[in-house]
Amino acid sequence: MFNNQRYITRGIDAEIPFEFQVFMWECIDRMPEPRDYLQVFTFESVGILQKIIHTSEQPEYCMNYFIPCNKSITAKVYVIDDGDHSTMLLASEY
Repeated sequence: MFNNQRYITRGIDAEIPFEFQVFMWECIDRMPEPRDYLQVFTFESVGILQKIIHTSEQPEYCMNYFIPCNKSITAKVYVIDDGDHSTMLLASEY
């Protein structure tokens, strides 16, 4: 899973800083196998930190990251592998 062409939607391009996009792909790459076809990233503001919660259902997975940043965001991002390609999109674009 997730070893194919990777795409982002317009919403991701407009709302998620490039550094966080790269970070999410790296988080998926570092996950143990097997991986669920759906990865979920939830962005929350915690003071001067960006909290990123990475989850999936099968197998169950949850990892929390805290990253210092100048401007935090609030968003939910899905990364879906359909076999042919992987797409990163905002939950609101689903």
